[in-house]
Amino acid sequence: MLAIWAPIVENWQVQGHSDPNRELLDAAAVCRQLVPEGSVEAFLADHRAELFPDEMFEDLFPSRRGRPSVPADVVASVMVLQALEGLSDRDAARALRDRISWKVACGLALDDEGFDYSVLTYWRTRLRTSDHPERIFDAVRAVIEATGVLKGKTRRALDSTLLDDAVATQDTVTQLISAIRRVRRVVPGAGEVALGAQDYEASSKPLIAWDDPVAKAALVNSLVSDALELLGAFEGTEQAGDAAAALGLLALVAGQDVEQDDDGTWKIAQRVAPDRVISTVDPEARHMHKSRSEYRDGFKAHIAIEPETGLVTAAALTPANAADGATGVDLLREEQPGIQVLADGAYGSGETLAALGRAEHRRAIKPWPTTWAIPGGFVREDFIVDHTTRTATCPAGHSVGISLKGTATFGSLCRGCSLRERCTTSGRGRQLRVSAYDAELVESRRAWRDGDFAQDYKRWRPMVERSIAWLVANGNRRVRFRGVEKNQLGLWLRVAAINLRRLINLGLERNGGWHLRTT
Repeated sequence: MLAIWAPIVENWQVQGHSDPNRELLDAAAVCRQLVPEGSVEAFLADHRAELFPDEMFEDLFPSRRGRPSVPADVVASVMVLQALEGLSDRDAARALRDRISWKVACGLALDDEGFDYSVLTYWRTRLRTSDHPERIFDAVRAVIEATGVLKGKTRRALDSTLLDDAVATQDTVTQLISAIRRVRRVVPGAGEVALGAQDYEASSKPLIAWDDPVAKAALVNSLVSDALELLGAFEGTEQAGDAAAALGLLALVAGQDVEQDDDGTWKIAQRVAPDRVISTVDPEARHMHKSRSEYRDGFKAHIAIEPETGLVTAAALTPANAADGATGVDLLREEQPGIQVLADGAYGSGETLAALGRAEHRRAIKPWPTTWAIPGGFVREDFIVDHTTRTATCPAGHSVGISLKGTATFGSLCRGCSLRERCTTSGRGRQLRVSAYDAELVESRRAWRDGDFAQDYKRWRPMVERSIAWLVANGNRRVRFRGVEKNQLGLWLRVAAINLRRLINLGLERNGGWHLRTT
């Protein structure tokens, strides 16, 4: 709805500005002493205009005509406080209305009623669709740079954490029904296609005996048949926008969880599709195992921090099943060469190690655990691999070539070998897999085994765990929006608030510029 009215709103809203003259009941003048020094509210009361100047948000309001909007420094301050406390839009608007500390932080009078919660939705939409959506995060990052607190700090720690989705995970039946309803709603003419599984105009679940496997199987078959009937009706037609997206989602949902039996009926497949969509309400959310016994549905927050200060230098949000390595490398793209990168085994793939090596960073990464063909037997390090001649030599001294696919097959050379019991149980002999990043992986395991960075890893990496704890505190383990783009903005705001609080704790002040107090 907001997107529909945005072009109209733009014509009658211009950027608002805070009045430098204090009102009679100005909260800061009357109650400033009630707000603790060293708090984020106290800092914003004194420096919000310098931190969030008007010119930072001018591009959001290109029109010079209309009614002034809420001042930018006020909205930005509310967004920071909201992210810091993990409040909903309604609760944040109420806090601005009835909390003295928030009124002091935003420069309002005690009797100021604040603004409607929809203002926060409106501003987030403006920020998200702008050319610079992360500007509030960057404003705090600019303060970090101005203080010089990171100067000479040559370590960065990487980590990620899973975030719960804002919607419920849907089973196969629910997804099929939801996707069919969406197509009938947004695709012109879809409502005229005859379907027989159930009444899709009804909001209730199908009336079947859910504990009867035969009835459930019949429902699945009829739902998939209806889905295919709908897709077939529009095959070869050109669709755009929401209609194309709805048809694409239906095709995905109808194919990811089902398979056709020998008799032609459709049934739920006894497998999990790669990159499975878990909800038609939020198609970008994904399923991810945190451990063998624990899993989450939703997204993943990735951060890079400077471990001495705990300041987050970069952050990104992805679907929950995204690999950590590539995102971690991307978080370091603005860093100068020579950074020591501290990370756990999730960042220990050969591809990630090679990318960090090309960027000339120092790798302090815990490697993936070694696997044995035979418990206690020979591992990759017991073989000599010559990458130049592409040959591999086993512990018994036999040498073979490495194929283009990276396989060294010893085959008949294993027959009668005195070391066979420690090498392989296969009747066809030992096969050694040599990846394209074999050298990086071998070196990573050697460095870990020999303790090249053991002290640094033990001392500096734990700080990223603390930063993750700060990130998900106050109910922020669950995202508040749907989709990657909206929750990415939410992550930037959350990190900006945490960084600002951390800077204040480190002694941030302004005296002709941003700097940290020296003791």
